[in-house]
Amino acid sequence: MSFSEAMKIAMASLWAHKLRTVLTLLGVVIGVTSVIAVVSLIGGLNSYVAEKVFNLGADVFLVSRGPLVTLNVDDYMKTQKRRKLKLDDYEFVRDNCKSCVAVGAELRHGNSKVQYGTDYLDNTSVMGWTGEMAELENYDLDSGRHVTQTDVEHRSPVCTVGYDIQDKLFPGTDPIGKEVRLDTSSCQIIGVGKKLGTVFGSSRDNWVELPITTFQKMYGSDNSLTLWGKGIGVTTMQQSMDEVRSLLRGKRHLDYNTPDDFEVQTNDSFLSIWSSISGSFFVLTVAIASISLVVGGIVIMNIMLVSVTERTREIGLRKSLGARQSDIRLQFLIESSMIAALGGLCGVTLGIIFAKILTATTSLPSAVEPWSVLMGMIVATSVGVFFGVYPASKAARLDPVVALRSE
Repeated sequence: MSFSEAMKIAMASLWAHKLRTVLTLLGVVIGVTSVIAVVSLIGGLNSYVAEKVFNLGADVFLVSRGPLVTLNVDDYMKTQKRRKLKLDDYEFVRDNCKSCVAVGAELRHGNSKVQYGTDYLDNTSVMGWTGEMAELENYDLDSGRHVTQTDVEHRSPVCTVGYDIQDKLFPGTDPIGKEVRLDTSSCQIIGVGKKLGTVFGSSRDNWVELPITTFQKMYGSDNSLTLWGKGIGVTTMQQSMDEVRSLLRGKRHLDYNTPDDFEVQTNDSFLSIWSSISGSFFVLTVAIASISLVVGGIVIMNIMLVSVTERTREIGLRKSLGARQSDIRLQFLIESSMIAALGGLCGVTLGIIFAKILTATTSLPSAVEPWSVLMGMIVATSVGVFFGVYPASKAARLDPVVALRSE
């Protein structure tokens, strides 16, 4: 029997029992759908996080008291015992780092209130910047300017604001030169940022930028700074990071065998943390989906055994006409693998549709990975082949005389 003839016979058998075929492939469909949907969502989230959340730039690095993303409470408590980074640390690194294009410092305060007249905006993020931060951070302006080193030196009560503040508090008017109340103090607007959009449904445009010295005057000077550094290029960034690390260790008089009491982090550091989180979620989903695939495979085996029993006389007749064991085995293996492959195809389609619907109805992005589609089809077909081996072998070993007597 040729391979094409075996496929035609298998297709005819599946078509003759349409409802049974559909019920048989449900387990495979559910398993593949789950994997494709999760892979699509994780792929979209990975790109989204890299572009929107951790977009520092290839040659920019951060120095902070502890990791900016901490997944362990004990590690967080341990870092809180470290010495804080102060303005004199920033000034020392800025003045002595020879391989750095720029060194800046930043402080942040969340959940503030901005008010103009009777209108106000809650949950505003306030940033205290040194003059170099405009070059290091990715905040483009629609109008006006960022804070400068002169503003920092004079503790000027000026601020640059995000698009939301202009849109909500100054609709149809130019906010430059206007004075707004920020929590318990006031500042004059000198710039307005371009619209950045949202991240996971939260606005990125509800922010206020102050000179870092003005920030400390408003909110206190006890918080630890985050230092920003920029190397001459991507290839020399490691040299800049090592130099900053050496400068801080020297300033803090750390022995050669004493661990750093600060953290140096890059874009890759944050992305690796995110990848470990998304990778764990993916492994868990695959493990759960595997149970569904195994159940689907067992159902395929059961249905194929039923099919062998129903077609015993057909098998006996074919053997009596010269069919070999390999011909019978091939026919049933093709049938079981086609059931699974059809389930895989339906699962891939439903998984992509589910991911796109979720993206359309929520803020979760998705991206269909070609390798996941191919892997879904390969795994589904493999399940059909694996669980079809026993029924196919049983059919191939039937005695033709006994099979022809079967009712």
